[in-house]
Amino acid sequence: MSERLRMADMLARGDVFAPDCPARTILRQVTSSWGLLVLVALQPGTLRFSALRRRISGISERMLAQTLQQLESYRLVTRHSPPVVPPHVEYSLTPLGIETARRAEDLVEWIQTHLVDMLAGPGEVTDLDRAPR
Repeated sequence: MSERLRMADMLARGDVFAPDCPARTILRQVTSSWGLLVLVALQPGTLRFSALRRRISGISERMLAQTLQQLESYRLVTRHSPPVVPPHVEYSLTPLGIETARRAEDLVEWIQTHLVDMLAGPGEVTDLDRAPR
């Protein structure tokens, strides 16, 4: 199969297991800790840069700006500068971003719910171990 045809197939439906597939790069950015947190933080609605930075405690201004630029380049986040004084920038999820954020929120919620189970030492019995399967 030619390289051009293989790439066309990958773009029709990504293959994150292929090292040269663009889906792998997007997956890495979206599932980075900052990418997930930005998506989930924006799910309730539009936020200004400063409010988003306060919401995601511990993120630097530079890292937040880079993360927003990456998510914007994948059409998950949109940036809006209303004509106001003093100037400010607002960020919102796009339709693709809303769908991605819903899925990301499920993962974040699952991790928060099962935190004790995941932090338990080897051999410790947790509620998850006792749950019917």
